Amino acid sequence: MVSARRSGFVALAGRPNVGKSTLVNGMVGRKVAIVSDKPQTTRRAIRGVATTEDAQVVLVDLPGVQRPRDALTERMQRRVEAELGEWIAGVLSAGDVPVVLAVNKVDRLDRPRTVQVLSDAAELDVAEEIFPISARTGRGVAELRAHLAGLMPEGDFLFPPDERSDQPLDVMLAELVREQVLKRTFQEVPHAVEVVVDELEDRGELTVVRALVWVEAESQKGILIGAGGRMIKSIGTAARRELERELGTRVHLDLSVRVRRGWRADEALLDRLGIE
Repeated sequence: MVSARRSGFVALAGRPNVGKSTLVNGMVGRKVAIVSDKPQTTRRAIRGVATTEDAQVVLVDLPGVQRPRDALTERMQRRVEAELGEWIAGVLSAGDVPVVLAVNKVDRLDRPRTVQVLSDAAELDVAEEIFPISARTGRGVAELRAHLAGLMPEGDFLFPPDERSDQPLDVMLAELVREQVLKRTFQEVPHAVEVVVDELEDRGELTVVRALVWVEAESQKGILIGAGGRMIKSIGTAARRELERELGTRVHLDLSVRVRRGWRADEALLDRLGIE
């Protein structure tokens, strides 16, 4: 007898830098969301698709809750509120919907501190189930994924079984480049950077990727290029390895740094970038 399939959505909501993107990647089994220790890393609502033989969990990695400072962060905050609004609407229309609380980064705590954190989480009284996990090491992630899969309603899969994200390929590649920028820059520079893939050419065993790295000031451009071009070379080398892992081919990556003043406040541009 073949068991019925289950599928549904899970929205991950939380404060910035609590490990939501790392958790999505761990549950999906591959990188679909970039990670860094910088807040505001996630700018779009990324859907990671975790599929087993009989269940599909679509994870929506929301931008972290934050106070809007410009058009970009305002849009990110609106996305959080919109996704949660849809979730609340679903609760009201469909009745009782379970809430699961995951306490991440327990690998950094000793046993007494872990017990205290879990006790504090229970006192919030927002979820019937609480899972202590480490998205970084994978501890508890399989158990959480299995529990969420069991909560999904019966229904056909929402995505093909081999699909892992709803992000277009050019956006995924651009994000992998931006991830390497985030790892190497500090203060205002990470927040002022956006990456756009301008050209993607498949030559069989070689993929040519030409990407534009936008910043808002000449000083930021200078930082990204670095003395003698060392910074942009370091970014490009690391990003190329990530792109090759994603594409499964050799990659020629051409990076250009350009100044686009005030892009974070340009509503039309944010529309074109898909940041809703």
